[in-house]
Amino acid sequence: MDFDHLFTNARLPGRDGLVDLAVRDGRFAAVEPGLPPNGPSEDLGGRLVIPGFVETHLHLDKACLLGRCDCGAGSVGEAIAAVTAAKRGFTEADVYERARRVLERAVAQGTTRIRTHVEVDPRIGLTSFRALRRLKADYAWAVDLELCAFPQEGLLDDPGCEDVLVAALEEGADLVGGVPYIDRDADGHVARIFALARRFDVDIDFHLDFDLDPTWLRLDEVCRWADRTGWGGRVAIGHATKLSALPPEAFGRAARRLAGAGVAVTVLPATDLFLMGREAACNVPRGVAAAHRLARAGVTCSIATNNVLNPFTPYGDASLLRMANLYANVAQVSSEPDLALCLDLVTDQAARLMRCADYGLAPGRRADLVVLDARSPAEAVCTLAWPLQGMKNGRRSFARPMPLLSPPGEAARAPGPLLGPPLGPALGPALGPALGPALG
Repeated sequence: MDFDHLFTNARLPGRDGLVDLAVRDGRFAAVEPGLPPNGPSEDLGGRLVIPGFVETHLHLDKACLLGRCDCGAGSVGEAIAAVTAAKRGFTEADVYERARRVLERAVAQGTTRIRTHVEVDPRIGLTSFRALRRLKADYAWAVDLELCAFPQEGLLDDPGCEDVLVAALEEGADLVGGVPYIDRDADGHVARIFALARRFDVDIDFHLDFDLDPTWLRLDEVCRWADRTGWGGRVAIGHATKLSALPPEAFGRAARRLAGAGVAVTVLPATDLFLMGREAACNVPRGVAAAHRLARAGVTCSIATNNVLNPFTPYGDASLLRMANLYANVAQVSSEPDLALCLDLVTDQAARLMRCADYGLAPGRRADLVVLDARSPAEAVCTLAWPLQGMKNGRRSFARPMPLLSPPGEAARAPGPLLGPPLGPALGPALGPALGPALG
């Protein structure tokens, strides 16, 4: 059998030894050691290969708003009010351009699938939704973009909002979101979102429990509706910062409830660190739910970006590996299994949360992959390993040559790894013109 491309000497998460990955007709034809070199090949020198990072919670429509919005107070209320004001000036062209910049950065950081939350309401209408729907089509060569229409400024308390939300679903929104804490009748908000999900047969992704009061949890109501409607496995909640304030026994009960109801959790370290605990003058709480502990308890979990360069999160470079590293620091993760789990929370578990079909490094799956300059998941998280190249549907989607050091009187060379012996030949030359025709 001839291959379109063959990657040799790759390391895969959770698998011992080195393997080869053969690509043909946009899919993996074989994943095993010692494949015959029947086609253009590339030696990865023992580097780690993943099926791509999966971004489960990103707001592309309101990215890159620094300079338009005030974020001096750093509160949730200020952030919502600032973006509400800024939205009055949004156009399809403006939303598309800001979102495009972040999307391209995410692709270059190794992200292959994204769920983006897009605001719809009587004021913005479908402006942002239509811009991102166009972006989804234009960048299908590089990333699978999933659109979650949601009412940031309320649903029941915002007359006409449900009509706009329905219009977005009728025009092809992939799923529906909700923000129960904005409406006075939060339980009613949850009920209406489940009703819309059932009407259009789509998944749900809530913003939920976004404060540090541990005396009550809205997730109980979401779990009740998931049980009642049979929507388990199709519901996610983002933030859930309340979980960070629960004592161990209560945390364990919440984890068991979520796992039993099939409700997934996305933790958003950068935003939650920036917005939570503002009232504390000392011993400031971190406000980041323990995703790795939830995952160990059987909850499907992910770590995600949320916002990039706006009042909710005035930082960001769209790197999910950086987000996993940030989470590991905040959660004080240090064991190799837990560090490997941090990578899983932005790859396999995140793909499970989004119910991604065809995800994974296995024969017959779509040939999506990213090469990291690391030899293990734990090393990738600890060292913020460079994503060196990516492939989407069997075609190269990005390439990043290794940086070169230039010692006096010596030939230029790549910097050595932080851990252990060299990984093998630098990828820089391999990503040059010779590889272009094979992957392009």
